[in-house]
Amino acid sequence: MLAAVGAVIFAIAYLINVTSTDTDAAFTPISLMIAGLFFVALHFAGVGSGWSYPTRRRRRR
Repeated sequence: MLAAVGAVIFAIAYLINVTSTDTDAAFTPISLMIAGLFFVALHFAGVGSGWSYPTRRRRRR
């Protein structure tokens, strides 16, 4: 899921760069690229993969 967020941010940064849109300093293509890399790194680290609950097994007698 976080990789998809990173891909969307990369796409927005690409569109801003290609169209030469004048934006605030917070939304420059470089800052969006860094944010996209951050989300992809979180995805590779396994942060957004979900929770894993330990299961209890009953012993058969």
